[in-house]
Amino acid sequence: MLHAMIMAGGAGTRFWPASRVDQPKQLLDLTGGRTMIQATIDRVSSLVPAERTCILTNQRLVPAIQQQLPDLPAHSILGEPCKRDTAPCIGLAAFLTHRQDPDATMVVMPADHVIHPTELFCETIEHAASLVESDPGRILTFGIRPGYPAESFGYIERGEILDATDTDSPATYRVAQFREKPTLTVAQQYLESGSFYWNSGIFVWKAATILQALKEWEPTMYEHLAAIAATAETPDFEATLQESFAQIEGKSIDYAIMEKYDNVLVVEAPFQWNDVGNWQSLATMHTPDSQGNVILGKHLGIESSNSIIRSEKDHLVVTVGLDDVIVVHTEDATLIVNKQQEESVRQVVERLKEEGWDQYL
Repeated sequence: MLHAMIMAGGAGTRFWPASRVDQPKQLLDLTGGRTMIQATIDRVSSLVPAERTCILTNQRLVPAIQQQLPDLPAHSILGEPCKRDTAPCIGLAAFLTHRQDPDATMVVMPADHVIHPTELFCETIEHAASLVESDPGRILTFGIRPGYPAESFGYIERGEILDATDTDSPATYRVAQFREKPTLTVAQQYLESGSFYWNSGIFVWKAATILQALKEWEPTMYEHLAAIAATAETPDFEATLQESFAQIEGKSIDYAIMEKYDNVLVVEAPFQWNDVGNWQSLATMHTPDSQGNVILGKHLGIESSNSIIRSEKDHLVVTVGLDDVIVVHTEDATLIVNKQQEESVRQVVERLKEEGWDQYL
């Protein structure tokens, strides 16, 4: 059976001041109507019922996620005691899923992507799951055809096509190589070659397959995770989780498994995808006004252009003579930054920590 695993532990620091420690990006309504984690659960609900869905997050976010997702069983939301990157997170979910269903197929995805249309996404996941069922040793990932030379994404280089005669399903290729985040020059070369995809960070595989891969290439991590899983549904689980998880060396699933495994396929995603990595990527999902401004809230602009303005709780933001800036107003903090320096928002969070201004984190 198909099981869903949602990774929801990110901090979303590039969305400060809207994103905070206790309310990071995945818990915010950035696109209208639903928070990002609610939209993710909505997206997979037609594929996977609530009892076969799990969310891995950090412990301090568990109550907030439970509040946002009251229909999800409480035991399906698991809080990690410390940050250890994606491989331990995914490995723990695979262990727990395998205990529940030894033949489980897993779809793994982050909680903070915008994907549509939902129907096409679900059809693509079902296609990937069928490829795994036909060869349980396969690992499937999804590549996004790049629209510009992005430096902030990892890339997947595709190899030979799996079945050129299958024109009814999304094009699927063997993975030639995973590439790390490139320089602008290299990203431009990737774009021009036509054989590279952005790495979506979405996967489909057998739980048993990923566990075997961890056992082979990350044996110490595997043993710690096995010790945790062995206490599942017992009074010792929380204590074992606290102790053993902290002993794991943090590592991404790409480094731990994907770059070493030799039976990886990439499906060219036919759906629209946005990882909503920063304010400018969020703005691409909204229609600008006649002056090129994207307005998310109440705004009065005079000779202001090409800017992103976001305010909360009916607060009016007035700009005069501003161009190419981002203005984000919240109840207790306001950010004003030139678009060309948006990556420096992460430095703001670090400076706040250094100053001891934890109330703004």
